[in-house]
Amino acid sequence: MTETVLLIDDDPGFRDAYRELLALEGYAVAEAGAAPKALSELRRTSARLVVLDLMLPPTGRAEEGAALADRLLAERPAAKVIVVSGAGETPLALRLVERGAYDFLAKPVDPDVLLSVVARAAARLALEDRVAELERSLAAREGDASAMLGQSPAFLEARTLCERAAPTDVPVLITGDSGTGKEVFARYLHARSRRKDKAFIAVNCGALAPTLLESTLFGHRKGAFTSAIKDAPGLFVEADGGTLFLDEIGDMEPALQVKLLRVLETGEILPVGAARPLTVDVRVVSATHRALESMVADRTFRDDLYWRVRGIEIALPRLADRVGDLPLLAQHFLNLSRALVPRSPATAISPGAMRRLEACDWPGNLRELRHEMQRALVMAGGRGEILEEDLSPARRGSAPAAPAGDEPAEGATLEEKIAALERREIAAALRATQGNRSQAAAWLGLSRQGLLNKMDRHGLK
Repeated sequence: MTETVLLIDDDPGFRDAYRELLALEGYAVAEAGAAPKALSELRRTSARLVVLDLMLPPTGRAEEGAALADRLLAERPAAKVIVVSGAGETPLALRLVERGAYDFLAKPVDPDVLLSVVARAAARLALEDRVAELERSLAAREGDASAMLGQSPAFLEARTLCERAAPTDVPVLITGDSGTGKEVFARYLHARSRRKDKAFIAVNCGALAPTLLESTLFGHRKGAFTSAIKDAPGLFVEADGGTLFLDEIGDMEPALQVKLLRVLETGEILPVGAARPLTVDVRVVSATHRALESMVADRTFRDDLYWRVRGIEIALPRLADRVGDLPLLAQHFLNLSRALVPRSPATAISPGAMRRLEACDWPGNLRELRHEMQRALVMAGGRGEILEEDLSPARRGSAPAAPAGDEPAEGATLEEKIAALERREIAAALRATQGNRSQAAAWLGLSRQGLLNKMDRHGLK
């Protein structure tokens, strides 16, 4: 989608210059010289990018533009308002940023700096649109589908395998580190299976004592043991016709492994204390963070059960192996966190904070990222942007040093500093998209050819 930039400046000469500059970069441009026309153009064009000079009629004072900025954001909270101010209005411009403006530029505005800031704002809009689109499409089917967001190759391979396995009744084993979203993948698989209208039952095999887990899974008859005061059906019966999710199956004791194997082979369960077995129709989906092959070699997990539960194995990548997905996931978790923080505004993540997040190892994977975003939203205190200072201490110390050659030398000219900034932003976009130039161009708000031209100019490959 071509973004429209609304230029608001009472000087027609500046509007002409900015319009030509932005049009050459592929933006649609609307313009206004005063507040009434600006609001009218905002409604007519649905512009989401605004470049606003604070010095507006009738008084020509910066307070006129500040009042208009507040009205623009009140009418269109998602808009990215870039404030243009003189040196004397810097404190006012900073207060506007705190109230929701995207950024501010000091006069005289360098054309390249303007284009760079507008491109970042457009890229932020594109990311927010993508997050919203994915949230809408997935929330309607799976509820919290955080683990299903992403475009990295390892993640897409796992999701594709999950979608192909879903219509079948083949047992599925989901492997991956803690926090990678194994249960959400299991629910996603169930929601696309022929059993989707039946029950999805989940149990953690490592959270219950062996005797209690046996009764929980297979049920028991009244009097089978001291506390069995009535019959209990068990989870296999409750999941009849649906899906039973056995989380952390690697923690199951060997004696229970034998009984589970019989269920998978015959479809029959024997409740504790019962004389006759029951027949059930249950699809078993298992998950573990353990290396089951090593456990088979060590004889702590039965090899015949291993091959039964591992009809199809779906290996989930660590978050550290999905760096390109991190901006999307972080923004998604930030959006979800707003429900926990009353009156919190729509909040974005600053480029500096994002670089810190991308530099982390994330041993807790998606679960850790969710908690980090919840904390950051609380620390932001109602500000519309997450800054580096809002992150936990462990994150603030994790940003890598700038690559050699990306920092301008001391005493560099403004033009050299701008070139260094542009090179850093392009390099960061390429890293985040794992070298995908089309995605990086969209991230930066450039055409693909425009990105290639800039890469050539900066010696990037």
